[in-house]
Amino acid sequence: MTTLERLQRIRSELSQCFVERDQVIEGALVCLLAQQHLLLIGPPGTAKSMLADELCSRLEGAQYFQWLLTRFSTPEELFGAVSLVGLEHDEYRRVTTGKLPEAHIAFLDEVFKANSSILNALLAIMNERRFHNGREVAHVPLLTLFGATNELPDDDELQALYDRFLVRFVVDYIAEDHHFLRMLEGRAAPERTSLSLEDLRVLQALVCDVRVPQTIYRTLADLRKELARKGIVASDRRYRQAVSLLQARALLRGDHAVAEDDVFFLEHVLWRAPTEQKEVRATIRELLRGYEDEARALLFQGKELEEYANRSWDNVEMRSRAVVEAHTKLRHLLHKVSALVEAARTAGRPTDRVEAVRQEIEEIQKRMLETL
Repeated sequence: MTTLERLQRIRSELSQCFVERDQVIEGALVCLLAQQHLLLIGPPGTAKSMLADELCSRLEGAQYFQWLLTRFSTPEELFGAVSLVGLEHDEYRRVTTGKLPEAHIAFLDEVFKANSSILNALLAIMNERRFHNGREVAHVPLLTLFGATNELPDDDELQALYDRFLVRFVVDYIAEDHHFLRMLEGRAAPERTSLSLEDLRVLQALVCDVRVPQTIYRTLADLRKELARKGIVASDRRYRQAVSLLQARALLRGDHAVAEDDVFFLEHVLWRAPTEQKEVRATIRELLRGYEDEARALLFQGKELEEYANRSWDNVEMRSRAVVEAHTKLRHLLHKVSALVEAARTAGRPTDRVEAVRQEIEEIQKRMLETL
């Protein structure tokens, strides 16, 4: 089994353990590959920390750090106590053993309760993977940080922290009864596949080799323009970092190039308030599938016309009249589909599925003419 196949197996096993969390699991693995951070928004008791812990346990040798922040939390709780030996030598440094600066995967609950004494160090760890410890600037091994919150920050001081979570999910309690019963039964995956940290580094390097076609860049530019028109604005940095997420998702699928379907993942990236997510999703779909959806609607009309022409008529004359009428309307449908093909081509969108619809309508037209 290849390294990538083991990662895909981990994804499958996690989906068995955490019901109704397939998208979150995919997001966590994409963040792990792209070395980005994940925010989970939702009430307590939705398995947020359990997922982070379980994911870390699948990485051999990885260190896990988890903490619940309050407005009274101190830097010592996250970064370690001040070294008494260091103070004896007039050096202010921390003992970071078992703390966030030594973690590969971290989970911070109520992350926006971080106060200013914690915030700057936390931002440096998330952004630069560096921790300023006394006279030294230490590299931290952090792969991804899971943040959890019940509510989004209002304080301007915390907006920088919020923006560093590139991927965001709103999670809720289990909705379906059969999933709820499965959760109560607590059925674990029959196997526990794992990866070494070295294996993961190899996969992270492969992410950079995933090809990004020019059509994807064009799609991102069009998406940015369309979302801005609707008042949904993301930073240039967020769009740039989103490219690595698309590469990571393509690799997770086992592909060597980003496909248009990967762009749908950005519905978890480009919104600021949860109320915007639905609009982001609809905009992506309209941009990527608008021509196809319209073509499928025209195909449905074509099939209705065929049924109309083939119904039982009282005499041959009425049938012939119905066939001619349907044929005339089919010609109008073909004209509309041809216009869609041209519009899609001009916009740089793939035209193969719209072309397939045109061929299917032409087949309907051909069958109808054979009945005359």
